[in-house]
Amino acid sequence: MRCVIARFPFDLTKSGVLETMKGVKPEPITGGSVIIGRRHYPLMQVGQVVTRQDRRDFSAGEVLRAMTRLGFTCRTSPKAVPAEAAGPLQRASAMLGSPLPA
Repeated sequence: MRCVIARFPFDLTKSGVLETMKGVKPEPITGGSVIIGRRHYPLMQVGQVVTRQDRRDFSAGEVLRAMTRLGFTCRTSPKAVPAEAAGPLQRASAMLGSPLPA
């Protein structure tokens, strides 16, 4: 399948990505991730290994779109909870958008 990452077209296949990522140790996940085989890889690591380009040349969104089109399971990073919402009641209140009385 033809995928565009960092303004360059790549002909990627699911089996090709599986073969490329074989033997690559996953880095710690801090953002979005993709499941390749039985391992969870960060999106940026997969983009770097598959395209052989610097991570600064593309975004995680481009890799996410390409891996999703190939049929891999992708996960995005969870939304950050506001710093002032400490407990479960405050988090629930923040999620509902209503301020909690002090």
